[in-house]
Amino acid sequence: MKPLALLVVVTLFSAAPIVPPRDYAIRAVPLTAVTIDDGFWAPKLEVNRTVTIPHILKENDDTGRVANFEKAAGRKSGPYEGRRFNDTDVYKIIEAASYSLALVPDPRLGTRLDELIQLIAESQEKDGYLFPARTIDPQHPAAGVGPERWIYENGSHELYNAGHLYEAAVAHFEATGKRSLLDVAIRNADLVCRTFGPNGRHAVSGHEEIEAALVRLYRATGNATYLKTAEWLVAERGKPHPDMPPYPDKAFEMYNDRAYKQDQAPVVEQERAVGHAVRAMYLYAAITDVAALTNNDAFAQAADRLWQDVVSRRLYVTGGVGSRGTGRRSLWH
Repeated sequence: MKPLALLVVVTLFSAAPIVPPRDYAIRAVPLTAVTIDDGFWAPKLEVNRTVTIPHILKENDDTGRVANFEKAAGRKSGPYEGRRFNDTDVYKIIEAASYSLALVPDPRLGTRLDELIQLIAESQEKDGYLFPARTIDPQHPAAGVGPERWIYENGSHELYNAGHLYEAAVAHFEATGKRSLLDVAIRNADLVCRTFGPNGRHAVSGHEEIEAALVRLYRATGNATYLKTAEWLVAERGKPHPDMPPYPDKAFEMYNDRAYKQDQAPVVEQERAVGHAVRAMYLYAAITDVAALTNNDAFAQAADRLWQDVVSRRLYVTGGVGSRGTGRRSLWH
């Protein structure tokens, strides 16, 4: 099997399958068609459902992450709390809980997700923009957020947050059949697709994720615009970005290092895995997704080259990647 095939990211299951115009040649067995009843993994899955997921939901409450959405929705007053990318922890737990619901019905958990999703929907601005770090007080946005939308994509994490929103929305839709969060994601994605592109803003996310998430949203909705935008964002990396000025926070100067965010060259020319390892993995998954769904041979060849570089030179025996840790950042050199 070619390395490209090994990298293909697939949707695991679908409660309401939609056949997009183009889909993967090889598709995964649905998650709900697999039963795990062994003595090792089955108990861990139950602990995840009964302990880990409730604990994370509580932590999001206790640390102000949910409160940020309440402020953006007008339910509470006060400034944004924490880092501008903290919203993703709310999205990620919705995604994780949705996978759990797909396997084990849990009315209480389902109700909790419905409440969170309603709050997120109330936090969304009329044109689809969803970023409490700005919405709470547009004149005085949270630290690290620029004076206008999308201006500091090097480090604002606006598109990164959106990507995790899409991942959560698709997982919830596929697990429950409900469109409540999916419709929120669609409104936001439509705004992103109108904003970025050959006739829009020439910028890319400093932290990749939205590229692969747009592919997943395309596969859930069949809207080819999402795949086209994902392809453009992948192709735009490594080019001049006139709508992306340097990130001004001196404490995060690495955001202006183009290699740190795999933006040092067009992806079709990249041969080595460099920079922030988490960012890289999101990008490489997106390159592979787009190559598989558009038959882009140049992207496929780039994915194969990068795969070979990672697995032959930059992979620990544990399966981990990133040659050194600096704080919470895993880096390659």
